[in-house]
Amino acid sequence: MPCQMMASICIPRAVSAQPTTFPSWKSFRERKTDLHPGIPRSVHMENLQNEYLFPEIFTRESEHARKNPHASVIRLGIGDTTEPIPDVVTSAMVEKALALSTVEGYSGYGLEQGNWDLRKAIAERFYRDSRVKENEVFVSDGAQCDISRIQMLLASNLTVAVQDPTFPAYVDSSVIVGRAGRFQAETQKYRNIVYMKCVPENNFFPDLSATPRADVIFFCSPNNPTGNAATRQQLKQLVDFAKANGSIIIYDSAYATFISDDSPRSIFEIPGAKEVAIEISSFSKFAGFTGVRLGWTVVPEQLSYSNGYPVIKDYNRLVCTSFNGASNIVQAGGLACLSDEGFQALGNAVNYYKENATILVDTFESLGLKVYGGKNAPYVWVHFPGRKSWDVFNKILERADIVTVPGIGFGPGGEGFIRVSAFGHRDNILEASRRLRKFL
Repeated sequence: MPCQMMASICIPRAVSAQPTTFPSWKSFRERKTDLHPGIPRSVHMENLQNEYLFPEIFTRESEHARKNPHASVIRLGIGDTTEPIPDVVTSAMVEKALALSTVEGYSGYGLEQGNWDLRKAIAERFYRDSRVKENEVFVSDGAQCDISRIQMLLASNLTVAVQDPTFPAYVDSSVIVGRAGRFQAETQKYRNIVYMKCVPENNFFPDLSATPRADVIFFCSPNNPTGNAATRQQLKQLVDFAKANGSIIIYDSAYATFISDDSPRSIFEIPGAKEVAIEISSFSKFAGFTGVRLGWTVVPEQLSYSNGYPVIKDYNRLVCTSFNGASNIVQAGGLACLSDEGFQALGNAVNYYKENATILVDTFESLGLKVYGGKNAPYVWVHFPGRKSWDVFNKILERADIVTVPGIGFGPGGEGFIRVSAFGHRDNILEASRRLRKFL
């Protein structure tokens, strides 16, 4: 009996009573060329408008290059750094990389929150007066990644406010997680997003007395694209507004090291901000780490949800779930950036880009145009009254072989403007100035 049972169980697995009738993959593919998975596309992805701004710019630049193969195109569009990273920083990364080939120097996973020494260095270098603790600093692979992590952290039914114009990632990531509502073609706005108008007439700071309440407020200072840095009084108004409305401010300080006046470099310089704000920042622009990738987010212990639960605990849990930590090699470079020698060398590069910005501001002003920014940020915001920004973009590309960014790409408040990046080699900036004076 045991043998018969064994046979009844095993024989069907060993041989098949009938020949297999499954079609080959080749014939299946030939007969089912229109077959798609049964998973519908996300309605939120469908709600995104067109392509992300910078790939669209690249497409137009590529088409221009195809039509004009001998053109020498100067790229002053995407805010990508161009000057070499100082030796003191790259040497630290090389040393860390070489150490990985030794038993003593090898390291595997690091802390998801970042190297403790680097977290401490960030707190001391940028937040000493604000008394940010190293455990409140979370090291990451860049500010843009952290924007999306913040979106994952917060409930999808929360309302969002953004500056207008603003960096498009705040809006697009809000669309992806389902906070934005439907896009309204007539206004070029998403229904559930509050657009805080920031234009020259209000010194690029929204009229908060007329701004509807929102749960989450994205705010960038110095602003991308306008280059404007909010004053201490303005940020105090913003913090007071958030407190009065029970809102959280997501503050992007990626360009803080470019500030040359007494404008705050961190939201945490404002009393009470730790109760209502998270700050995101980056090594990309001040350290030339756009391709190296390193950033950080500060989540204060004082910040809590409506039920009193600390936000920092959820953010720590999220980071541990979705991120294995920044590269050990890159973090070694970040630590070198914040040494006295490294920080001074990086300051020289920042000043270089600011000199570029001055050249561009002078160029556009000499053409009778109204120019903003270029003082506390590496961006120049140029007004072309009565003109469509994509038309201005196309004209400058076609006539001067210069890539800029159309203001409309940053929101409806950017229409009639273009953003010009001061990131570039000096000879390219000077050549761009010459072409603009000649062809614009």
